[in-house]
Amino acid sequence: MGEDMMLDEKNVITMKLLHYFITEKNYNPIVLQGVDNEIWLENLDENCKVIRIVSSYIHNDEQFDYDVFKTRRIVQKIKKKTFSFRINVMSIFLDMGDNITEDINADPNLMCIRVNDEEDIKKSQLIRQIFPDLSKKMVYNEEGVELFMKITGDINQHNREDANRLEKVFKSKVPYVTYFFIVINCIFFFVPLFLGQSDYMIEALCVHGPSIRAGQYYRLLTGILLHGNLLHLAFNSYSLYVIGSQIESYLGKIKYFIIYLFSGLTGSLLSITMSGGTGSVGASGAIFGLLGALLYFGYYYRVFLGNVLKSQIVPLIVFNLIYGFFTPGIDNFAHIGGLVGGVVITMALGVKDKSTKFEKTNGWIIAFVFLAFLSYMGLVLAGR
Repeated sequence: MGEDMMLDEKNVITMKLLHYFITEKNYNPIVLQGVDNEIWLENLDENCKVIRIVSSYIHNDEQFDYDVFKTRRIVQKIKKKTFSFRINVMSIFLDMGDNITEDINADPNLMCIRVNDEEDIKKSQLIRQIFPDLSKKMVYNEEGVELFMKITGDINQHNREDANRLEKVFKSKVPYVTYFFIVINCIFFFVPLFLGQSDYMIEALCVHGPSIRAGQYYRLLTGILLHGNLLHLAFNSYSLYVIGSQIESYLGKIKYFIIYLFSGLTGSLLSITMSGGTGSVGASGAIFGLLGALLYFGYYYRVFLGNVLKSQIVPLIVFNLIYGFFTPGIDNFAHIGGLVGGVVITMALGVKDKSTKFEKTNGWIIAFVFLAFLSYMGLVLAGR
């Protein structure tokens, strides 16, 4: 009886489609509650974001209309979870009756394919256009139980490799670079404090527009190492530990180091552009850059981090920016400059296994233009 099930043409087509979309196109199953006789797969990096393989019998227009309604509701939930503005779906119906009279492809974002046998896949213009190699990839030498064993074995192997890649990305690692920045910040605070030179250090190294435009460019970075008081240092050190350790783990130590310094630099440049002759100190611009990097990374892994982005990261950024605008003494322009700088430099550096060469090239162009613009505004225009 088990072998007869394997030889059923609908089951064979389902297995072959799963093998293609999972192992060849890196689609991942979507777990849905209350959805029977259909398989949902997603790959937000593909032009066609979601694939549905529907084995339930759709025999009239009313059933088809309900299926479209149900699909749209589920897609809306996926959009909210993944921060996606548009998600197109290809539904492959393996048991659709001939009584359906309406146009099953009236909505271009809900593509529908009627498949009774493998020949229908070869004939489908939509499939040839979006997945031109699908029909060729469905040709196997194995049959029956051997085919089932091969396909399940390949899918399990692919899933293990995916799980290993995800483990490497999300596995907690010792944040040595984060510790380094925290120690440097503490040295720049406590050594001058013990020597009675705190005020002198701040005056000599803070982010101060007129001094920087006079040639003391080192202040653009030394200012992010200084802190006004112990509470300021403690708050930024804790924030750096919590956020920085995640970015260092997700993106790697070298990328993290570059993101921190670039964000601190862009934060300082926007600060001297907008803050006049007021001096400022603190690592918060660089820390906002790390939040920007976390946003960019989270977008690529939004299937896993979508809820965290919505419930924690985005509200944290918005709250701190609003709080900064209404609280005296906070250099919110450094925060904004660091946040944007963190996003663009992370785009340039790329997210491993996710970013394309085209995206990284655009990121470097944007990062260079952004830095050049801030440099002109802060070092030239603001001094006139």
